[in-house]
Amino acid sequence: MKHAKARARTLIEALPYLQRFADQTIVIKYGGHAMVDEQLKHSFALDITLLKQVGINPVVVHGGGPQIGQLLDKIGKKSQFIDGMRVTDRETMDIVEMVLAGRVNKEIVANINRAGGKAVGLSGKDAGLICARKLTQIRHNAPELAAPEIIDLGHVGQVHRVNTEILSILEKDRFIPVIAPVGYHKDAAQSYNINADLVAASIARAMGAAKLILLTDVAGVLDRDKQLVSSLNRSQAERMIAEGTIAGGMIPKVTCCLEAIDNGVGQAHIIDGRIPHALLLELFTDEGVGTVFEEL
Repeated sequence: MKHAKARARTLIEALPYLQRFADQTIVIKYGGHAMVDEQLKHSFALDITLLKQVGINPVVVHGGGPQIGQLLDKIGKKSQFIDGMRVTDRETMDIVEMVLAGRVNKEIVANINRAGGKAVGLSGKDAGLICARKLTQIRHNAPELAAPEIIDLGHVGQVHRVNTEILSILEKDRFIPVIAPVGYHKDAAQSYNINADLVAASIARAMGAAKLILLTDVAGVLDRDKQLVSSLNRSQAERMIAEGTIAGGMIPKVTCCLEAIDNGVGQAHIIDGRIPHALLLELFTDEGVGTVFEEL
């Protein structure tokens, strides 16, 4: 009876969140350990299926960097990174597209379908979903240079425009879009590899999403004492960046979340994808399991 009461309390706790987000779009960037561990893959598929079942519209954008690196190693092509971004020549772009839009995307789709959902795999090239342009990387802080250095990363792009028509049609027909972060420049007839966090944020903005959620391999934003910060606004986050408390790879993720909030997304979250059912725990419990960014 004690366990039954606990389960009932959990369901009651979830009720206001279910009511609040009914018919709303939630964009989830799926990456990190949650894409590698078999148990976590299964729990993520169940979470996404449940969200759709209760009337919420999840849109999944996935990464796949480790999988790309593994295939490049197999064919004897060395991965090269500059400022944390993969240098992507034409041959590498072919591999990126093969891995992301092919193997990784279809595995996620199959997992969700096995869990009872109706997932559809897309890349940014489908129905003109992600119009991209070449990313220009400029390095300003090299003291030996008289002028800023322009770095050519090859087929690395940034989102120029999102065409939401296909996503709206799929949502209306009860399908779950699963998107590989490959964009297309129609004039140059070129494919571009785009950071999945930025693709997710761009889609969340274009869809007017209630939430943007980034699954990562960290608990969320940590304070100086390495304790989880459950919520942040822009001024608090900028102060933590200036102090060096938020540093390294967390800076672009935090910046991504703040920009999403500034552009109409209701809330943005960084959560620990290593926790089974982290998505449900963050969405439907009072405490959550990560850091939420909101405009205060």
